[in-house]
Amino acid sequence: MFKKSLLIFLFAGTTFSGFAQDLDSVTFVKTKWQKTRVAKQVKLFKYHFNNKNLFAANENISFIEVKNTGRKAVFAIDAEDKELITTSNFGLRDTAIAAINGNFFDVKNGGSVDFVRVGGKKINENRLEKNNQRARHQQAAVVIDNGKIAIKKWDKREDWETKLSEQNVMLNGPLLAYNGIKEDLDTTDFNRLRHPRTCVGIKPNGRVILLTVDGRNDNSSGMSLSELTKIMNWLGCESAINFDGGGSTTLWINGFADNGVINYPTDNKKWDHEGQRKVANVILVKKK
Repeated sequence: MFKKSLLIFLFAGTTFSGFAQDLDSVTFVKTKWQKTRVAKQVKLFKYHFNNKNLFAANENISFIEVKNTGRKAVFAIDAEDKELITTSNFGLRDTAIAAINGNFFDVKNGGSVDFVRVGGKKINENRLEKNNQRARHQQAAVVIDNGKIAIKKWDKREDWETKLSEQNVMLNGPLLAYNGIKEDLDTTDFNRLRHPRTCVGIKPNGRVILLTVDGRNDNSSGMSLSELTKIMNWLGCESAINFDGGGSTTLWINGFADNGVINYPTDNKKWDHEGQRKVANVILVKKK
């Protein structure tokens, strides 16, 4: 059923430029994912493209798919206003099912550089760029209401995030796609070069994908945001938002081997599960 839905989405009006992209899409859709049931309404999917057969590179991809019903498995945000802790420690202290790293943060002083609100309480405000403009990672948000997660796009108001009605808000970005329309991306190095990536996507049936792509290693090159947009499209997501990546990229699942870390975080520059970077906040999946 998973593969069938991918094929339907792929060929229902999606166009590609060039044979290489067609080959990548077919390779991806035909992937035989390693699947594991994590909990009710939560499944883990993993695959290592290790023959330079996706975007002419090795790519290690891990994601969970969660039914976004607000029942049995629910979404939440946990955040620190100044302290930085690992994704796994956030997950453990919240007795969560799973967690991924959140948005961009101050490595030296701690705390997010983007607006975060948890349970109605503001944790961090936006730190604007030098020209007093919003960064691209402040122009979209994930919001959570009654355990259900959604993606929202900045409406150009200066105080947009403070007016959002949801009690739980995390600004992030860049936004990759919104309601079936691909967003324009600029040509900055952050977007066009390959890095480890973390991403959240929402499918038309409401299911949510929390995804990591490993990078900065011969075993996995990482992805540009254009490549990341493609794979979220091929997974069937109509909306998708990039999270902080690089050394922060971590997918953790409670009770799994290697202290629950599923992917290969890069902070220790080794191909193992030990290289987590401390972060300011996370998205959690919890039992209701």
